[in-house]
Amino acid sequence: MKIRAHAESHVVELDDGSRWRIYPGDLATTLSWKPETNLRLEPSGDRTSSHVLVNAADQSRVRVSAAGDAWPDGEVRKALKGG
Repeated sequence: MKIRAHAESHVVELDDGSRWRIYPGDLATTLSWKPETNLRLEPSGDRTSSHVLVNAADQSRVRVSAAGDAWPDGEVRKALKGG
């Protein structure tokens, strides 16, 4: 899939129309994304996100959840603190 819009740093819209909220700790990974970046969506086993977006070029991964979903606060705080 390609990126349709990434105007907000924490939300990406893919060319299939799906919108994904990027996990706060993974935002830096998305800074190099361009509209032609080829991404693959995979289910996540992570407790903080439902899916991951994988950059096909370098295999980097960012945790995401559907744009309308809320992050599980306790899990996010723990993960960002390194716990």
